[in-house]
Amino acid sequence: MDSITLLHERHEEIALGISFDYGSNHNSREIPFARMHCQRLGIKHIVIPLDFMSVYFRSSLLDGADAIPEGHYEDANMKSTVVPFRNGIMLSIACGIAESNGLSRVFIANHGGDHAIYPDCRSEFIKAMDAAMSAGTYAHINIEAPYTEITKTDIALIGKAIGLDYTETWSCYKGGNVHCGKCGTCVERQEALRNAGIEDKTEYSNEG
Repeated sequence: MDSITLLHERHEEIALGISFDYGSNHNSREIPFARMHCQRLGIKHIVIPLDFMSVYFRSSLLDGADAIPEGHYEDANMKSTVVPFRNGIMLSIACGIAESNGLSRVFIANHGGDHAIYPDCRSEFIKAMDAAMSAGTYAHINIEAPYTEITKTDIALIGKAIGLDYTETWSCYKGGNVHCGKCGTCVERQEALRNAGIEDKTEYSNEG
């Protein structure tokens, strides 16, 4: 939801969309949506494989659907879904790709609801990475993270205003055929759509 909303909201400023395949349960479900939205907007889309993360990093996100805890993001058990320094690695790669393509900015769609669980979504991390990327490139590449201090409901409201169909997005960390409706991303998705007054047409496996 977050990245697709940002992609559409700022599409006139975006020359290249990047997806990272790092072996998580849901990569195979979310990447086709990313590709579809980029094609629809006329934005080049590439997929960067990060196979080493599933081999050397420890996270329930990389251990199969059964390893994903259920509950809200505020619950302590959701810390198991952290992939250590994932955004730092991805932003570094995006920075190199940006400079190699004559681009000056990298967008990321982290948001306020991520802060409690994910250290690499917090504003202090984004500011530090922005400074590092600027200092470490001739082009002084910058990070723009416009959703850092807003909620997923706020993001859903942006999507509602620009007419996004959120059934064309994927959230569930378990990565099954349909959303599970119980993991942290599913719970947050349901809350955001409900609070934004958007009819939730997502198919959830726990319905009924």
